[in-house]
Amino acid sequence: MALTRCLRKTSLQFLCRRLQSYAQSESSWHGTTILSVRKDDQVAVVGDGQVTMGSVVVKPNARKVRRIGDDVVAGFSGTTADALTLFERLETKMEEHPGQLLRACVSLAKDWRTDRYLRKLDALLLVSDASISLTLTGNGDVLEPEGGVVGIGSGGPFAVAAARSLLQYSTLSAEEIAKNSMKIAADMCIYTNAEFIVETIDTRKGRIQSTNSRLKSSP
Repeated sequence: MALTRCLRKTSLQFLCRRLQSYAQSESSWHGTTILSVRKDDQVAVVGDGQVTMGSVVVKPNARKVRRIGDDVVAGFSGTTADALTLFERLETKMEEHPGQLLRACVSLAKDWRTDRYLRKLDALLLVSDASISLTLTGNGDVLEPEGGVVGIGSGGPFAVAAARSLLQYSTLSAEEIAKNSMKIAADMCIYTNAEFIVETIDTRKGRIQSTNSRLKSSP
């Protein structure tokens, strides 16, 4: 009887740890929205600022979109510490392969897939420069979007759908499309707010500009 109770207790503790780990993983993977829109001579990368812990908002204005060097913009979805670690790794790869974002991302993805430490990092990266936009997944995949629009995070599908429609049927700039698409995502996704950081790239000059935006959600 004592052995049976011990086994049941051990099994219950293991199950609780697994459920807690799963819940934390789900929260970290899905609690954000990052969007990149490419149109004409402009690329816009925008991310919301909400950080959640379970069902609680712990920070409304986190910076999830950052520059890497003078010509690359990256946004992350996932655990903050893990994403910043990958940012540093990507910076190193960009120093090894200056001006070659695709080659640097492929090199990072190889490390991500084979390095035991990196394989435990829970993060997705979205990176853009003047010529290409890419998504790096936790499986070591490097994906190039079709149509100049790519999004990651819980509100990514909403933002991408809105951006594709605006890209096809409006005369708005890439930055305006990105902001309005993020507003729609913020209205629909509970893990996304309307505190936006926008980085734009002039594809003719490779110059990056920053914008902080606060858009009101629809009533």
